[in-house]
Amino acid sequence: MTFDKVSFLVVFLGVPLIVYLVFVVSPFVQAFYYSMTDWSGFTKSMNFTGLSNYGKLFSDDIFMKSMGNSILLGLILPAVTIVLSLILATLVTVGGSSRGQIKGLRYSSFYRVVSFFPYVIPAIIIGIMWGQIYDPNNGMLNGVLTALGLKQFKSFPWLGNESTAMPVSMFVIIWGFVGFYMVLFIAAIKGIPAELYEAARIDGAGRFRTAISITIPLIRDNIQTAYIYMGILALDAFVYMTALNPGGGPNNSTLVMSQQLFSTAFNKGQFGLACAMGVVLAVITLLFAALVFIVNRLTGGSKDAQS
Repeated sequence: MTFDKVSFLVVFLGVPLIVYLVFVVSPFVQAFYYSMTDWSGFTKSMNFTGLSNYGKLFSDDIFMKSMGNSILLGLILPAVTIVLSLILATLVTVGGSSRGQIKGLRYSSFYRVVSFFPYVIPAIIIGIMWGQIYDPNNGMLNGVLTALGLKQFKSFPWLGNESTAMPVSMFVIIWGFVGFYMVLFIAAIKGIPAELYEAARIDGAGRFRTAISITIPLIRDNIQTAYIYMGILALDAFVYMTALNPGGGPNNSTLVMSQQLFSTAFNKGQFGLACAMGVVLAVITLLFAALVFIVNRLTGGSKDAQS
């Protein structure tokens, strides 16, 4: 081992590893330890209680409801967002005329900017803005629907109705992220040689067949990464859900785990129990990411990337 090798390992491997252990691994280990105590968060003393906090969680109907809502968001939001983003990205890159040069729709640059605009708005602003749009008395949505002759939507409580609170909340999150992932996929599609699309066109492949056989396999890694990031955001969704429905919605229909965690820690002063919620949320997130990797591997993702 020469001095250059040692210094290289210390600077580019040792220092990042230490930072990762101190600021990522260590807090998680501490949270797991606190989850097995009755720590209130405001005192030095705490008693070790073992796994009793986890027993309380899984026997708590409200927490189980919040966990079900979080899992529902983790299943629906990534799938819908990624599919819509792929469709839009395909349209503005290779969805133009079937004759001549491979190109996107007319004014595709304008569509790209407009679609990306919601992503630059802070999440809390998006939540407040859509909360006003959904307002039953003065909201724009009910006003437009009523003006179109749909009188049944006059003073309709979109966020106050158990059957609509979760769907309209999902719409807000999807609206905020479709543009970002569309731009991500546009960059990936731009890296695909145009000759492949021209060859598919000569062979008589339609737009759908081209997307399934060329576009998706060649940007599979980008889709996997986007799916994981969107899934992690969906499993949290604290800012959006709190801005839209701070109380968790009617019958806790929009309550998510992160909201219940915050309330348990800072409103009830049960930090040990809240840490247990955080550990459960972290485990679910890791399982989600692992599942995406496994599905991608089983469906031939690595082979597509190598080819």
